[in-house]
Amino acid sequence: MSSNLERLQDEIRQQLGDALLGMRADLGELTIELAPASYVESCKLLRDAPSLRFEQLMDLCVVDYQGYGDGMREGARFVVVLHLLSVGLNQRLRVRVGCADDELPVVPSINPVWNSASWYEREAFDLYGVVFEGHEDLRRLLTDYGFIGHPFRKDFPISGTVEMRYDPEARRVIYQPVSIEPREIVPRVVREPGYGDLPRERNQPGA
Repeated sequence: MSSNLERLQDEIRQQLGDALLGMRADLGELTIELAPASYVESCKLLRDAPSLRFEQLMDLCVVDYQGYGDGMREGARFVVVLHLLSVGLNQRLRVRVGCADDELPVVPSINPVWNSASWYEREAFDLYGVVFEGHEDLRRLLTDYGFIGHPFRKDFPISGTVEMRYDPEARRVIYQPVSIEPREIVPRVVREPGYGDLPRERNQPGA
């Protein structure tokens, strides 16, 4: 581990204290786990502390861990992940915070800390159903009006819940129940005996 990464670890421990639930260094990058209750305050410290100065939020996304590790994983199903950058100190940080309730995943909005979070949080709400409490305009961003469900969740049906088509009689696009019958597609690799072998006569000398 580089000295810069070790210094960053020490600074984060000192600044966050008990709000830090975990920390690990992997492939030259640092990942920390935060408690939901102190999520926003911890982010403010990460932004404002002179030794950290993570002034840019580069990305915010969600991970759905349903079924991960054949269901052996413990912890929250939905985890919000932030990627932070300090331009002045040339350092990066990954921040993770779990949603306490799997049925209704809620975390505070960090839009007041980094205003670039607004559309990221709307996208995460749209695709995963995570509610960002305190967001001023939490509407769907990518799916259509009236869309049912959250398409990036592991339990969302592959065929979706509705389909749309152009109705020439009504002269407009209409929505209707999905007509595709759900089926499970399992990829298979078939290797028959002798598959790919050249005919015997071609392997003979002089053939």
